[in-house]
Amino acid sequence: MADTSFGALKRNRQSNFDTLTKELEKLSSPNQGIGQDDRLWKPTVDKAGNGFAVIRFLPAPQGEDAPFVRIWDHGFQGPGGWFIEKSRTSIGQKDPVSEYNTMLWNSGVASNKDIVRKQKRRLSYYSNIVVVKDGSNPDNEGKVFLYKYGKKIFDKINEAMDPQFADETSVNPFDLWEGANFKLKIRQLDGFRNYDKSEFDSPQAISEDDDTLEKIWNAEYPLQEFLDPKNFKSYDELQTKLNRVLGLDGGVQPVSSTIEDMTDSAPAPAPKSTAPAKAPAKQAEANFADDDDESLSFFKKLAEE
Repeated sequence: MADTSFGALKRNRQSNFDTLTKELEKLSSPNQGIGQDDRLWKPTVDKAGNGFAVIRFLPAPQGEDAPFVRIWDHGFQGPGGWFIEKSRTSIGQKDPVSEYNTMLWNSGVASNKDIVRKQKRRLSYYSNIVVVKDGSNPDNEGKVFLYKYGKKIFDKINEAMDPQFADETSVNPFDLWEGANFKLKIRQLDGFRNYDKSEFDSPQAISEDDDTLEKIWNAEYPLQEFLDPKNFKSYDELQTKLNRVLGLDGGVQPVSSTIEDMTDSAPAPAPKSTAPAKAPAKQAEANFADDDDESLSFFKKLAEE
């Protein structure tokens, strides 16, 4: 039986780092593939859309192997309303939207590829954090929360673990002792939240007291429950909703592989800004900004009406 004690966590920091590095490498491969929750921490922004906070990413919760989970979802509008649902590709299973997008992409019709780009998946991650500084809500400081974030912040975690330059030292941001605080800097650009200026501080222990660190670790929330199949709608339920939203008559023929990993990174033709392309008339798209939970909640309400 595996040793899940706090002492084992401290002793096995290097092996944990190696395991996490391999997991990140797998996630970087293109072929790999809640409502209001008081456990979730959200940064506060001012009227201009700017915000600042300092957080610390935490190691995997007791009994789990990874300090994060990733969730894919779709958000778009068709003639039959909104489609705002988690994708079953998050749990390694077939998803009707992915299959439909693949069929459109493989059609060779340029306009169909534009539709796929508008209906492609959105990627989010969940991790445990401890809030170091939250000027707008100081009561949060020192407490453990779940934090939902997007690919831009995840890329910064990846860069910290696998730096590009010889004068940079790799850091495991999830390590209690040798990790680093993350300075979250939010700006509003082109109508969307931008995290480009966010950065990790110099490595340091959260506390010099192991008892304090163990208390923080024990306060973490389980992550794997986000990947429990019971939290995803069935294939048939999603297919029925997709048919209604897009006005499809006969459903979608299954395909052997998905093209969405390609379209997740494929830009729209000649974009000149980071703002998502506008949808054609009479068809809007839920263009979620990175970590924009407020927009997601708004579109979910529309989808339920």
